[in-house]
Amino acid sequence: MTDAHETPDPHELAGRAAAKLAELTGVKSHDIALVLGSGWLPAVDALGEATAEIDTTDLPGFSAAAVAGHSGKIRSIRSGDRNLLVFLSRTHFYEGKGVRAVVHPIRTAAAAGCRAIVLTNGCGGLRDGWTPGQPVLISDHINLTAHSPVEGANFVDLTDLYSPRLRGLCREVDASLDEGIYVQFPGPHYETPAEINMVRAMGGDLVGMSTTLEAIAAREAGMEVLGISLVTNLAAGLSGQPLNHEEVLEAGRSAASRMGGLLGSIVPGI
Repeated sequence: MTDAHETPDPHELAGRAAAKLAELTGVKSHDIALVLGSGWLPAVDALGEATAEIDTTDLPGFSAAAVAGHSGKIRSIRSGDRNLLVFLSRTHFYEGKGVRAVVHPIRTAAAAGCRAIVLTNGCGGLRDGWTPGQPVLISDHINLTAHSPVEGANFVDLTDLYSPRLRGLCREVDASLDEGIYVQFPGPHYETPAEINMVRAMGGDLVGMSTTLEAIAAREAGMEVLGISLVTNLAAGLSGQPLNHEEVLEAGRSAASRMGGLLGSIVPGI
């Protein structure tokens, strides 16, 4: 689905962005992409040595970061024999820029050579026993945005969208990791307690405002997908407290060391 905010020829635009990325970073191609969501920014330094860092606005089709906790930067990192492409911000669906803008980084990563992608987010947790600061592997998702990045009669199979192989690799690194089903709401308002009850009835475990559209675009592009949520707060109605974005960022800061160690251990094996 498209709208008036969206630009034509998204794959051509991604190709132009990838070419500019190679020019600015001096890295001909990248191997693995990572999108760091709210609360994950402090973990990036554990991934390896940065060989280049550019503003998202240096590339065609990208806009400046619009959310606190996102830096508006793209970093190229050398990790062992791999080049990592790390997006330190994302465009959220609720910004009103259109689905193509949301998934443009994913398509740019694919055009830059990435065959695998790690999608992270900060989210609300529904399951008993989960606490803020806890990472959870995404096993599947429910997309409640009523939109898709796939256009035309292109029927993309989403079976095993979130790679069982990569989830298994994560559990080899940290056997305590739990997994759950992620549910994306459009946002930017938080969910109501009644909506959280609906999510429970649907089988959802995690709620947030990102990731599913990106994951679909990654699968369309042929990338292997790993999704990791950082539970930053209990979902609406579960804690008896109001929700706020600063709570999300603080949970990320508190968990930064564990998140960095997790990513730093997982990425070399992808």
